Amino acid sequence: MPVPKGSTLDPERTRAAIIESAMPILYERGLDGVGVAELCAAVGVSKETLYRHFGSKEGLIEAVLEARSDRVTRWLRTSAEAAGEDPADQLAAVFDALADWHAEPDFRGCALLNAAAQHHGAPELDLAGRHLERRLALLTEIATRAGATDPGALARQLLILVTGSTVVADQHPATPDAARLARQAALTLLQAAGSPPSSREHR
Repeated sequence: MPVPKGSTLDPERTRAAIIESAMPILYERGLDGVGVAELCAAVGVSKETLYRHFGSKEGLIEAVLEARSDRVTRWLRTSAEAAGEDPADQLAAVFDALADWHAEPDFRGCALLNAAAQHHGAPELDLAGRHLERRLALLTEIATRAGATDPGALARQLLILVTGSTVVADQHPATPDAARLARQAALTLLQAAGSPPSSREHR
């Protein structure tokens, strides 16, 4: 991305570093929980540098959310693929990965859904929608490999379980095993749709 005169010689690297530094701050504090001056100080750049690379705080937020979506999407897909070729094993692996994430001390729910709930408008709502579509694509692939009669419908049911388990894990501490419970329901749905029992189902 071209950067005006006086900027770093490696603008893409600087941009990526700012996104990486801002991501945990915005995740922990929320989009409106930190001002531009404090955010710049925490990230270690001037306001001029931030505006040069992102145009505004909103531009930085959008870039951070897009990067977060990329990261989470790759992580869930990698988890599924590492489980082997069996679609039930892949689905179980998705929920196992979610359970590990939910147990992390700094877990604060889904950053994209949190952002959409805070601002409930463009671009955050659009970004959250695209993020869920990317999850839906993975789940549709799993449902298709499982031989589901209607893989699209099954994938949407699974998306509700994936998304719902994360919301419950964040908002309802009395249900710390939300991902495990959702995993059981997801495997039941998958099996009913035509997949044989998973070798991981009773682990």
